[in-house]
Amino acid sequence: MANILIVTDETQDWRQYFPSEKVVTVNEYLAPGAFTDAKNTQVINLCKSYGYMSSGYYCSLMAEARGHRVIPRVMTINDLNQQYMLNLRQSDFDRHFKDQDKITAKVYFGRTPIAGLEKVAHQVFEKFMIPVLNAEFVRMSGKWQLAKLEACPFQTLDDKEQDFFAESLELFSQKVWRSSKKNKKYRYDIAILLDPEEKMPPSDPKAIRRFQRAAVRLGINMEVIGPQDLARLGEFDGLFIRATTNIANFTYKFAKAAENLGLIVMDDPESIMKCTNKVFLNELLSLNKVPTPKSLILRNGVDTLFDEAMATIGLPMVLKVPDGAFSVGVVKVKTQEELIEQSAKLFEKSALILAQEFLPTDFDWRIGVLNRQPIFACKYMMSRGHWQIYQHHNSGRVTSGGFETVDLKHAPKCVVDAAVKAANLIGSGIYGVDVKEVNDRAYVIEVNDNPSIDHTVEDGFLGDLLYDRIVTEFLRRIQMRGM
Repeated sequence: MANILIVTDETQDWRQYFPSEKVVTVNEYLAPGAFTDAKNTQVINLCKSYGYMSSGYYCSLMAEARGHRVIPRVMTINDLNQQYMLNLRQSDFDRHFKDQDKITAKVYFGRTPIAGLEKVAHQVFEKFMIPVLNAEFVRMSGKWQLAKLEACPFQTLDDKEQDFFAESLELFSQKVWRSSKKNKKYRYDIAILLDPEEKMPPSDPKAIRRFQRAAVRLGINMEVIGPQDLARLGEFDGLFIRATTNIANFTYKFAKAAENLGLIVMDDPESIMKCTNKVFLNELLSLNKVPTPKSLILRNGVDTLFDEAMATIGLPMVLKVPDGAFSVGVVKVKTQEELIEQSAKLFEKSALILAQEFLPTDFDWRIGVLNRQPIFACKYMMSRGHWQIYQHHNSGRVTSGGFETVDLKHAPKCVVDAAVKAANLIGSGIYGVDVKEVNDRAYVIEVNDNPSIDHTVEDGFLGDLLYDRIVTEFLRRIQMRGM
């Protein structure tokens, strides 16, 4: 569990709210060699100024150098000076502030006392994790925009604001402030993010339990959290996302928030961004000469691309919505009429879609890659009588084919090499690369940023060793962060 450390200009500023041993001056923190042995530490920088080369700036800079997690991070301080790109919910503003053209508000760890701005305050803090922010919103041409955002020194708060700030800080790191109820002391804490409503999660409950057992063997506490637990991230040293990721859902927000807090995240926001869009992946793989099926990106309104697709790819071909998962948003077309008809439907969801050569195979290879090395190999069989692994029936039922997990040594070298090359273009996290093998040649279909790891499937060959390897990588990264 992380130890919390409050850094202020003067310790008496907030000592009445915090235990004195948790509050130090910025001069004490910046002293040579100070707190360098405190590896598992969460620093909350409450200096009056975060200006460039100020004591507050150096506090965050030194914290990151010492392997401490710090709020705010130096990148966040620098980003605050850039243009604020936030999509504001117009309906929230119109409902609560229809007679106003300007609103000013303070945001305390993602909270605000102003009714109607709760969701916006949360959104602002997700992007700019600074303890207190002054925000100004204006209505221009009928639309609300974030016009101004600046850090607010807590020393300038009045008594009422100080009480709200203290309450917000306690909620933000509530687990840190209460004594641990665990019978055993763990070296580190990792959050494993699940979506209890998800019908096809990346890991089944038996696999989750095996991850937790592997963590215990390594002296780590791995605790399940859900979509409502964003404010708890400050309690942990790492975040393991085991819910289907998408830029538009809560998983990306968690990944960004965890990264801003300095947690070790798998998979990281950049990997999510890259992997969840098939158009991006296709361009990336093509430019780096990774073997893929013949492909062409179709654009809505450019009908000449249909003829080009027919000429370069041929029929049948496969059309894909960029952010589809589990075979959703993927259709096979056999005629030009079907190509035009199905494209029109998919263009309702995306301005670009991916047209790809149809390569019929009895199964797809899935190669798991962790930290740039292959760790498992599976064969995913096609659903019976269908051309995909997953078949979505009109009744809402989903069926899938069988599987076979094999020793990596028995997987074709061309398949493993292509998978590792593709995954390494994304990053050093954990990925599942789908590859088709046709006539002794490998063709990468896609790279998944949070691959399925189910009990008796992906762990079919390695067993518990697979979970040990993944958790050990978390441990290695957490320890490297503190060096």
